[in-house]
Amino acid sequence: MNILFWLIVSVLVLIAFLFILPAFWRRQLIADANLDQENITIAQYRLAELKESRLSGALSESEYAEQLADLELALSDDLDIKTAAKVTNAQGRWVVYVVLIVVPLLSTGLYFLLGNYPAVSHSAEMSVDTERLKLAEINKMVTRLAEKMQDNPDNGQGWLMLGQSYRALEQYPKAVEALANAYRLLGDKPEVMLLYADALANANDKNLIGKPSELIAKVLALEPDNMEALWLGGMAKAQSGEDQAAYDTWKKLLGLLPPGSEGQKQIQGLLDQLVAEKPQVIVADKSNKPVVANGVEVKVAVDMTAELKATAKPNDTVFIYAQALSGPKMPLAIARKIVSELPVTVILNDSMTMMPNMKLSNFPKIKLLARVSASGNAMPQAGDLIGSLDSVELIDKTAHKIIINDAIK
Repeated sequence: MNILFWLIVSVLVLIAFLFILPAFWRRQLIADANLDQENITIAQYRLAELKESRLSGALSESEYAEQLADLELALSDDLDIKTAAKVTNAQGRWVVYVVLIVVPLLSTGLYFLLGNYPAVSHSAEMSVDTERLKLAEINKMVTRLAEKMQDNPDNGQGWLMLGQSYRALEQYPKAVEALANAYRLLGDKPEVMLLYADALANANDKNLIGKPSELIAKVLALEPDNMEALWLGGMAKAQSGEDQAAYDTWKKLLGLLPPGSEGQKQIQGLLDQLVAEKPQVIVADKSNKPVVANGVEVKVAVDMTAELKATAKPNDTVFIYAQALSGPKMPLAIARKIVSELPVTVILNDSMTMMPNMKLSNFPKIKLLARVSASGNAMPQAGDLIGSLDSVELIDKTAHKIIINDAIK
């Protein structure tokens, strides 16, 4: 590593000499050879300005003639200046020897005296230090912006920028103060209100009840399809115990998100969990009328092995549901029981659907599952007990038996 290091240094020094030394070696003229040309160019620009001013009427003929004479006199004086100092071929070449001998010796000596060769391999530490320097610089810039806002307190956009900066740094109390000023000055702008609501919630342990909910409701009144407002609005409703309102809000958001996107999957998971944990939630179609079964149904008989039943608690939740063989994993129909009720038989039909466009009758073949969740969470988790039937035809009216005999890893 030492040999490679010094080899790299030597090559870099040699390259530097190739750029520097020829400039000292060749014959130099110290005279300002280009000065006359620069003066002529400046005079030409000035002459063009004078002509333009005369044509536009800004200068009279007499004023034009007077300033033209002054320009010619000034140019004549400049061209009379002589700076023709001569040098010989040898003049200045002593610097070459200084560069070749003194610079390497001096730099090497200083490196051994002050340098830290092991730091060459400390790339990770250097990276951390760089990040710290960046963060320190960002904090300095934000501090300067805050100081400027004290001198200019009526700048709404400035307060908005400061609030966003504090929010990015996760300094939420300061973000609340800055965004409150931005809201006061800029009014009911959706962007401002959502940032203000989010900062208030984060400063209060992510609690959206109260002022944040009011701000979100204002945004939805102005922009009913604002996806960020629908997300936060559903969360606010869920926190306040308004389960049906939370479900309706998130269901609307689900329809606005790109199909198959991570956002849509996340919202679908929240809807599944809400329905599973809150049986009182009424799953309704767009006309707010409950979905009615159309005669399509599947009978499912569920039990679990004695060994696994011994490890489960009597009140652990049992989810019994149907899924499409491919596509979204959202249940087409779902029933909820507890372990103490096993063995149990349930009938799944379209009245148990979670979304009007995702129901049993839309799929000729389905997958049936039964899962025991100690946490009661609708989303599968490691440790949950599960059993399944991979392919069931809807036209088969016999009772389909599922044995819970495995655990999710």
